[in-house]
Amino acid sequence: MTEATTAVRLEARGLVRRFRGDAGIRGIDLDVAAGEIHALVGLNGAGKTTLLRSLLGMLRLDAGRVRLLGHDLELAPPEAWSAVGHLVEQPFAYRELDVATSLAAVARLRGVPRGDVREAVERGIAALGLQGLERRRVGELSLGNRQRLGLAAALQHRPRLVVLDEPSNALDPAGVLLLRAELLARAADGAGVLVSSHHLDEVARVADRITVVNAGRVVGALDPAGADLERAFFARVHADDLERSGT
Repeated sequence: MTEATTAVRLEARGLVRRFRGDAGIRGIDLDVAAGEIHALVGLNGAGKTTLLRSLLGMLRLDAGRVRLLGHDLELAPPEAWSAVGHLVEQPFAYRELDVATSLAAVARLRGVPRGDVREAVERGIAALGLQGLERRRVGELSLGNRQRLGLAAALQHRPRLVVLDEPSNALDPAGVLLLRAELLARAADGAGVLVSSHHLDEVARVADRITVVNAGRVVGALDPAGADLERAFFARVHADDLERSGT
């Protein structure tokens, strides 16, 4: 962590979002500090994406409160949202535009001053290894390069809060290394980073904290430096499943 670990970039208390079939999230508390990489891990269907979408206001909560960069979620001003970078489910990019133009459009949407857009785009291209693809149409990119582009769009403006859902999906090993370096750089610069993943070994390389989510609830934490994280993770999930079933 950096010197600014006392500043809270994201705070959530008692989050509830219900869906049919008993899916959703139930009473989740969560926070992300400045300079911290906080990882969420859970099986498919555990509620990670629902949680991230709720934190960003993409889903309306049934109960609970979120504070984003010091503001209540519903009242956060445009300048607060401009300091957020996120990639949840689908990369944010324009299929008919080329890579550089798409990044420039996203930078402007996120409040980057016109005079600084070129620098932001160049930073995003360099950070995620998109050199040589600047004039390639987004719709022609491979799945892995579209993911790199989405990550570049989320990170190029040096956000103070980063929220990423399974960011290493579709990335090759080189892309994973670039992503790892960029997340560490953002945290070192004082950003709070929240990232969901099912790749325990990967998040353990960068995370300061790992929170386990199961059946829409926080069920414990893992030590990123601990031995045999996979065994510890499955033990935590299994114990919760047994407790919920009453066996």
